[in-house]
Amino acid sequence: MQRMREKSWEGWGHGLLGVVIFSGSLPATRAAVSGFAPLFLTASRAVIAAGLGAALLALLRQRRPARDDLGPLAVVALGVVVGFPLLTALALRHITSARSIVFIGLLPLATAGFGLLRADDRPKPAFWLFSGAGSLLVAGFALAQGSGGDLVGDGLMLGAILLCGLGYAEGARLSRRLGGWQVISWALLLAAPAMAVLALATLPETWRGIGLPAWAGLGYVSVFSMLVGFVFWYRGLALGGIAGVGQLQLLQPFLGLALAGLLLHEPVEGGMIAVAAGVVLCVVAAKRFA
Repeated sequence: MQRMREKSWEGWGHGLLGVVIFSGSLPATRAAVSGFAPLFLTASRAVIAAGLGAALLALLRQRRPARDDLGPLAVVALGVVVGFPLLTALALRHITSARSIVFIGLLPLATAGFGLLRADDRPKPAFWLFSGAGSLLVAGFALAQGSGGDLVGDGLMLGAILLCGLGYAEGARLSRRLGGWQVISWALLLAAPAMAVLALATLPETWRGIGLPAWAGLGYVSVFSMLVGFVFWYRGLALGGIAGVGQLQLLQPFLGLALAGLLLHEPVEGGMIAVAAGVVLCVVAAKRFA
């Protein structure tokens, strides 16, 4: 029992580190699309991360995944290597970074739902109550802002959330057998050939005029959002449970909104602090019943 509790807390610690890293993803993507087309950004970040992942796999002499793992790895690649980065980059052409971040509040429910379907997670009924309450708080906060909305951008973000939740749940299931960083590295390598072709096909006509913020955004999403964050996130989900640790994503919108206001000078409502406090309480309660 003690060992299980230690694993649970270790999982939540790794998950929190992953969320902190991911919280910079959408502001960084917003900065990157100021200089790069969404398709090139999606492909190039995957290629860069795949190169780093391949180096790690070779350096640490990791065995190749079994044939039965290729299908699930393809689902991970579809969700978090291609789907989420592409749809969010497209969405950020229509909506602000601050608005896109609040959609992340729906990600814990999506992750928990796919965890129920794909990984056989069975949280207690009270868990769904607190998880739903946290998501409603975040969604209500988004609606209360009432600015920066766009039907196309919002629809793209909803699609991105569904694909990301699927990729998170599938990757966490695989991580229990293959290891967290190995899963994202193999998924990146699986997608690398197609992403390399897409990157070459969408190269910018000129590199002139691409500012430092765009380059910095590309660097962040390639190294941290696409690889380093998953090292902690998948290990956290595997150790602490997909549904439970997934609730930490409710904190991501508020970390991201703070970054959007600080780095991109986008307007952030003062009510964010009160809503964030309520979300923290929901996360704590959800952990108890996960």
